[in-house]
Amino acid sequence: MNSRLLKSIIALNDDTQERLADALGISLSNLNAKINGSGASFRQTEIAAIKSRYHMSAKEVDAVFFAS
Repeated sequence: MNSRLLKSIIALNDDTQERLADALGISLSNLNAKINGSGASFRQTEIAAIKSRYHMSAKEVDAVFFAS
């Protein structure tokens, strides 16, 4: 997971992690744990919602969520 890239996408879309967490229906601490790799991984439905929210391409999704 490329947490820096996701954080930059959130910022470039003039959004906040708080609003994203609310949109995903999860707590801010849960979102932060997922972003920082210290919690559960993002669910497929959450990835799809983030992709839609930020109008991400398939390449961007791969770069964020499937980077090694």
